[in-house]
Amino acid sequence: MTSGKTSNRRTFAIISHPDAGKTTLTEKLLLQGGAIHLAGEVKARGQARRARSDWMKIEQQRGISVTSSVMTFEREGITFNLLDTPGHEDFSEDTYRTLTAVDSAIMVIDAAKGIEPQTRKLFEVCRLRSVPIITFVNKVDREGRDTFELLDEVADMLALDVSPQGWPIGMGGQFEGVLDFATNSVARPEGPSKEFLGKRDKDPVLPERFAEEVELAKVGYPEFDLEAYRHGDLTPVFFGSALKNFGVTELIEAIANIAPPPRPQPAGDEQISPDRDEVTGFIFKVQANMDPNHRDRIAFMRQVSGTFKRGMKLTPSGLGKPIAIHSPILFFAQDRELADTAQAGDIIGIPNHGTLRVGDTLSENNTVRFTGLPNFAPEILRRVVLKDPTKTKQLRKALDDLSEEGVIQVFYPEIGGQWIVGVVGQLQLEVLISRLSAEYKVEAVLEMAPFATARWVKGPTEALNQFESFNRANLAKDRDGDLVFMAKSPWDVGYQEEKNPDLAFSATKER
Repeated sequence: MTSGKTSNRRTFAIISHPDAGKTTLTEKLLLQGGAIHLAGEVKARGQARRARSDWMKIEQQRGISVTSSVMTFEREGITFNLLDTPGHEDFSEDTYRTLTAVDSAIMVIDAAKGIEPQTRKLFEVCRLRSVPIITFVNKVDREGRDTFELLDEVADMLALDVSPQGWPIGMGGQFEGVLDFATNSVARPEGPSKEFLGKRDKDPVLPERFAEEVELAKVGYPEFDLEAYRHGDLTPVFFGSALKNFGVTELIEAIANIAPPPRPQPAGDEQISPDRDEVTGFIFKVQANMDPNHRDRIAFMRQVSGTFKRGMKLTPSGLGKPIAIHSPILFFAQDRELADTAQAGDIIGIPNHGTLRVGDTLSENNTVRFTGLPNFAPEILRRVVLKDPTKTKQLRKALDDLSEEGVIQVFYPEIGGQWIVGVVGQLQLEVLISRLSAEYKVEAVLEMAPFATARWVKGPTEALNQFESFNRANLAKDRDGDLVFMAKSPWDVGYQEEKNPDLAFSATKER
């Protein structure tokens, strides 16, 4: 049971393959919620082309989202916390952590492409945590695949029951609008740009072909079942065009009406209820230099329970002593009072100077530890070489900052002076070089490292000492000082596991 204070919170993410229209949809949802007053038309040029959530220099150059951003807005008594996630597969680690902080997700699918690889990956992450999903089939005003085929693909590939909540009346040049099953009305395209400007036909007479399709859809797919949706077994499907405003209102109303309020969060064997009086939360993201003039560092905390008040003292698990939170940030909130208090489900930005790190638990009594925020073994390793060797100190600071954010992992070899960075995907390396230059004024290049992957090593002291004495050239410490085996190949990992049965070689490290 969720208390009245938190039952009006909806904390959700939008997941999709790149180019499915997620950024445009984010923008239109914010517009509906009154959080922004002008949508940055995607077909516009220059600065106007970027959604408000894409603020980093490389995002503006490349037109992709590379960090998760948080936007809070209110609509009809509901507080929405929208977490935007990078769609590009190279940022799956940041996205994974963001998905630990939400209670539901919207999965955006391109009507012409259906389920794409990254959509599937992100869906699997949601399934691991039983995150309920609402599906939005986007771009139905363009030529797309057969609607039944799309729905069956979602059902088959994701092993989900699908429950359409509407139906596109034609696609592309034949597009005549979107039928909403709940109201039995069709949202019609208007004007030269064929947008939805608010005109709805109630109880329309549909062309015979579409009348048959609608009848088949209503009979052939299960009715919406709230319990099955919230368990992650069924997805309601909405159709629309984010760019042309079709389906956006229905989507935001669905989040308000059916998406779950704050859910209990895992802390070891315990589940922490949102109704717990104590303020608790966890850091799922750290972002440096949101304001380059102030070298600021914001830790994003998902509040799990209690009523947070500005100035309150909370103890981070990584520090062990309380810190006062005097300047909490709530993102995009129009009402300043919102920043003075926050409830379970809210996302709070906490300015700090490196005190808070991803995976930290914050609480009043320091007795809770939230679990499930892992680091992943990197798939690409590179040496970092400075163009100006006098900037070693600045490079160390930059690498520490960026590894705290989860952009990269940094490893300090036990032999040799060149530091090694590890990433999950190639694009992260471009982001690293771009941000070193733009934010830290450090010019560096990346060279091939003689390693293919890394594993965290744990075990009895004697076995560890013996392993270290034989493998020093392949060992490094991560930024926490934990021992890491730098492997030349996956075969190398298997060989060492066989040779050292008392040691655990782990591909993930949980904070």
